[in-house]
Amino acid sequence: MTIRRAISSLAVLAVTLMVSTPAFAQATAGQKPFEPQVGQAGKDVVWVPTPQGVVDQMLDMAKVTKNDFVMDLGSGDGRTVITAAKRGARAMGIEYNPDMVELSKKNAEAAGVSARATFVKADLFETDLSKADVITMFLLPSINMKLRPQLLDLKPGTRIASNTFTMEDWQADETATVTDGCSSSWCTALFWVVPAKVEGTWTTPSGDLKLTQTFQMISGTLGAQAVQGRLRGAEISFTAGTTKYAGTVSGNTIRLTSPSAMTATKKM
Repeated sequence: MTIRRAISSLAVLAVTLMVSTPAFAQATAGQKPFEPQVGQAGKDVVWVPTPQGVVDQMLDMAKVTKNDFVMDLGSGDGRTVITAAKRGARAMGIEYNPDMVELSKKNAEAAGVSARATFVKADLFETDLSKADVITMFLLPSINMKLRPQLLDLKPGTRIASNTFTMEDWQADETATVTDGCSSSWCTALFWVVPAKVEGTWTTPSGDLKLTQTFQMISGTLGAQAVQGRLRGAEISFTAGTTKYAGTVSGNTIRLTSPSAMTATKKM
């Protein structure tokens, strides 16, 4: 192409942009802003907003503070993330619909929490959840069950709150029904704490502690005595015979502080 032809082409392009840009702007300005519709299709579930009263209850059960990083799976219009951010937490919404992501960003800006509330377009099954202190969700039971192995592998003490839907035989640590400000069918908040992994045999001064674990529930023996107990994150409590024990799990060590100090070490 000659220099003269190149200059001519650039001039034509410039004129075209000058003519088309106002028309484009006018067309864009005439578009109706995106408004989410209850029941609209999503990648894994349809969108139904969690009632604000249930959002508050879920965050209350998880005891969210300014020190927490909250991840909301399927964050919709951003209300759970924004509510957590208003409590001082850092919060992130994982949402597959790009229109909902942009709407959430606008809602966070309007609420004045953009510095603490972020939203990303992502597939929740391909998202790293390991940095979360709290995970919230309003997903179908089948989606919860697909996520469950990943959730159980998170660090002990990670708190999980769900609107209405369970984890089947992983029983919730707490359940609450919201009556104030909730008149829909979705008024139950469920809460779990990811338990430490303790199944196996542990050496203690009182004999071998042999534990079987089903989620947060444990059973087994301490020497010749039967054991029944439970975990809440890294906290462990159990009864052996008539003696009650309590302590903390840290990797391959259990440090019992009650009824007296005692250390259990896992046999490898």
